[in-house]
Amino acid sequence: MSGGGMSGGGKIRLGVIMLCHDELPTAARMARVWAEGGASVAVHVDAKAPAAGMAAMRGALADLPQVLFSPRHSCEWGMFSLVQATQDAAALLLDRFEDLTHVMVVSGSCLPLRPVQDLRAFLALHPRRDFIESVTAADVGWTVGGLNEERFTLHFPFSWRRRRKLFDRYVALQRRLRYKRRIPQGLVPHLGSQWWCLTRPTLRAILADPRRAEFDRYFRRVWIPDESYFQSLARRHSRNIESRSLTLAKFDGQGKPYIFYDDHLGMLEQSRCFVARKIWRRAHRLYAHFPHGDTARPSADEPRPERLDRMISQAVARCSLGRPGLYMQSRFPLKDRENGKTSAAYGVLQGFSDLFPDFEPWLSSRVDADVHGHLFAVHGAEFAGRSPIGPGGLSDSAALRDLDQRGFVANLIRVTQRMQVWQFSPRDGQEMNWFTATDPNARIFVITGAWAVPLLHSDMPFDDIRRVAAILQRTELAQMEVLNSVWLKAQTQVWTLGDFCARPADALRGVLRQLGGDPEAATNLPPMRDVAGMGRFLQRLRNAGLRPQLMGEFPATDISPAPSTPVPEESSAP
Repeated sequence: MSGGGMSGGGKIRLGVIMLCHDELPTAARMARVWAEGGASVAVHVDAKAPAAGMAAMRGALADLPQVLFSPRHSCEWGMFSLVQATQDAAALLLDRFEDLTHVMVVSGSCLPLRPVQDLRAFLALHPRRDFIESVTAADVGWTVGGLNEERFTLHFPFSWRRRRKLFDRYVALQRRLRYKRRIPQGLVPHLGSQWWCLTRPTLRAILADPRRAEFDRYFRRVWIPDESYFQSLARRHSRNIESRSLTLAKFDGQGKPYIFYDDHLGMLEQSRCFVARKIWRRAHRLYAHFPHGDTARPSADEPRPERLDRMISQAVARCSLGRPGLYMQSRFPLKDRENGKTSAAYGVLQGFSDLFPDFEPWLSSRVDADVHGHLFAVHGAEFAGRSPIGPGGLSDSAALRDLDQRGFVANLIRVTQRMQVWQFSPRDGQEMNWFTATDPNARIFVITGAWAVPLLHSDMPFDDIRRVAAILQRTELAQMEVLNSVWLKAQTQVWTLGDFCARPADALRGVLRQLGGDPEAATNLPPMRDVAGMGRFLQRLRNAGLRPQLMGEFPATDISPAPSTPVPEESSAP
């Protein structure tokens, strides 16, 4: 809606309270923007600011009679001094400029994004409305670190920043003694942003409240009273509150304000907000570009911060949760605090390379993936093509890999957009079994007992074969306990050796489907090792005192596996 016919806001006369404590040259530039836009300005400079900076600021604004300097206070974050500074500046504006209709609070690091005339035109549409975020303490959902209701029922005489230990101990003592302050009768505590815009009648009624001395005494010991004093008292004196701020101020997951930089220019312009806080002192492009708009034709359009809100919410989530598969230092030592164990789907194939000597090149030609060998082989990582350096510059060194196997897997998957697939075996290191089994991104395919095929064709003495078979079976049994756990989250598909050999094409078709390949490409199978004599081999192991448990049915008198057991098409973890 255009406000061009309102002559910059009709009868609206805007007063601005500017709270400054550092970067005074920048604050002086912003005061000039407000004043030249038609606003009267009361500047409060923290008493701790250097005298030279204060003198320079006065000199820079000496040509603007509508810019005043209010009495200085030494302000402390979270203390009542900020309220005092705002009270004095508000009283100065109301007393010196009797035609003011609205008063707005900003800081020296606030940047008007639109011409001041736009804000005046917007206020002209709502001449009796008070824009102040004001929510009951019980309903606040944005405070960080607790103390919603307690900030009104406990004493807070100590600075949270300068005397943190004393602050915490005094709060703990009051809690232990079950102490509660009496809230003044008729006062309902509310919380909200300190960046408000009130009408003259409401602000004058707050400053002239007959019980102001009582309220001031009470709020002197409230924690962060600048977020509750005016927000609570406005409820006593206003009948037309719109609980929102006209200043764009966003906070991260730790309650710290977001700082806007030059690369946020497009987002800030699209937001159509009137004022943004907090601007980096060296964001020269922002200061040069804003306020942006046509001062000759003021626009009263509503702010549209939804897109910016959405992006900031995503940024807060990213900062608190981290990127999937990227382990942040703040959460690295804590199990299950990661935002996803890995960043994308990957495949683990066990037993396939034991049956198919050329399985890796066959699979790599049929799926869009990096198909590696045994990444967790004892001698080192077998990257695709047996390169000594894998994706992302990862080394094939077993010592480097084993320093942090979780990081090795997470980095391998994160550094490339292609799916990562590798071979696995009971002969490999087993430390990552629980990690992959509880990772929803894992696609695990297992042919149990396939480790026996290389032993079948081995020239080792049978006593050594029996000893190795016992170790490998024991290892695989432990792995199957993990894959059968109630904590399983990976998508799994398991065949016994006998089942797989009975219908290898159907089984490989399911593997290709799960890995994003064409299932029909499984018609041309890679050469498979001969399993003739497996039944007799397993019987020799039984005769030697080892009971094979994972190979499936191989009759001792047959040279080929029994085809009676059906091959499961697919089975996935819930």
